[in-house]
Amino acid sequence: MRASLVLLALCGLLRPAAAQERMAFWNLTSFTVTNLVMAPAGPAGAPAGPFGPNQCANDRDGTVDHDERLRLAGIVPGRYDVRLTTKPGRVCTVRNVEVRSGGKYSFSLSDSDLTDCK
Repeated sequence: MRASLVLLALCGLLRPAAAQERMAFWNLTSFTVTNLVMAPAGPAGAPAGPFGPNQCANDRDGTVDHDERLRLAGIVPGRYDVRLTTKPGRVCTVRNVEVRSGGKYSFSLSDSDLTDCK
């Protein structure tokens, strides 16, 4: 009986970790993304940051091609400012992106989202 209770408790503890593993970015831009960092979204107009680690490090080749999904590490559902660098070297910031848990991806970005680029 005690072993069953311990097993149930462990399953309850593992559930949040399993949900976190399903967090993913789906690259619907026409570019290869070489750097993707995220920061909790601040008030409108506030500067973004501090950004977390480069999520592209979670990919085998360190980049996210068009129509590829990228596993996100250390991200929980919420609103984020996302900064990405494309293979041609453009740096774009997309503010207030909703990141959801579950499903095949948590958020996606397309070319029309890349309006604040340098």
